[in-house]
Amino acid sequence: MSFAKGLHTIVVATDLNGQSEAALEYARKLATNYGARIVLAHGLDPLAYATVDAVPEHVLKELTGAARQVLSKLAGDLLRDGIRSHSEIRQGAVARMLVEVARQYDAGLIVIGTKGKEGAGPVVVGAIAEQLVRQAPCPVLAVAADWNAGPFRPTPGGPVLLAMERNEAAREAASTAYSLAETFERPLYVLQARPAAKASAGKNPCAAKLEEFGIQPSGQIPVHCLVKEGNPVDAAMEAIEEYHPSILVAGVKRASQTPGPHGTAFTLLARSRVPVLCVPPVAEAAAAAHAGVAYEEI
Repeated sequence: MSFAKGLHTIVVATDLNGQSEAALEYARKLATNYGARIVLAHGLDPLAYATVDAVPEHVLKELTGAARQVLSKLAGDLLRDGIRSHSEIRQGAVARMLVEVARQYDAGLIVIGTKGKEGAGPVVVGAIAEQLVRQAPCPVLAVAADWNAGPFRPTPGGPVLLAMERNEAAREAASTAYSLAETFERPLYVLQARPAAKASAGKNPCAAKLEEFGIQPSGQIPVHCLVKEGNPVDAAMEAIEEYHPSILVAGVKRASQTPGPHGTAFTLLARSRVPVLCVPPVAEAAAAAHAGVAYEEI
C-alpha cells in the first residue's frame, strides 16, 4: 500500500543496543499522522555466530528472551501513544527477514536505523540498507542515529526534499513526497540535477514536469523547484545543507546501472545526514521498464 493510497502498516527494524531509537521515533511520527500500526521486527542473524546454519540453542534462548523484553517495552510505549503494534522475532539474515515481514503484513514502509556519520559506509549501509531498497516490496526509510544533531539538523517544520529523476520509480516517489508534505503540512522542494551546460543555459524544466510526475499542487502546500548543477548525489547534499529538510525522498530502481558494487542509492544513504526515503517502482512501472520502455535520465 503506497503513501498516496494510505499508509496502514510500518515495519521497524529494532535492535537491543539503542541504534534503532531514531528510526522508531520517525516511525512513531509517521504512524501517528497516517493512523498506521507498527510491526517491531527483530532478526537473529546466524552469520554473527560460529555456526552459519543456526544460532546455537542456548544463545538463541538468551537472545530471544532479551529481544522479547525490549520489544515488550517498546510496544507498551507505543500503546500509550495510541499506536497499535505487533512484534516479530525471527532467525535469518536481517535484510531477508525484513522483506519477509513486510510482505506478510502488506507493509507500506520499512524503517531502519544506521549508525550515523561515524558508521556510514559499505559495511553498515551497504550490508542491509542497500539490499533492502533493491528487494523490498515497499519504500525503505533509513534514519541515522545522529539525524537530529549537528549542522544538518532539520529546522522546525523543515521541508520535504524530493530528488527527482526520470526512472520507473519517479511517479511513485513524487506522490510519496507530496503525501508527506501534505500530511505534515510542510513545503515540498523538488530538486533536479542538471549537467553544468544545461543549468548555466538557464533551462528549468522542473516546473513543466510536476504534473507528469504526478504532483498536482492543491495550493495549500507550497511547491518549490530547484535546479542544481552536478550529479544527483552532490546536488542533493548541497540542497540538504542549504534547506535543512526533514526528509529526503528518492525513487530507486530495482537494479543499479552504476558501474561498481554500489549505485546512487548507496551513495545517498552513506552521505545523507537527514533521513532518506527510498521509493521503489510500483509493479506496473517495473514491468514496463523490464519490457524495454525507455526512461530518459534527467
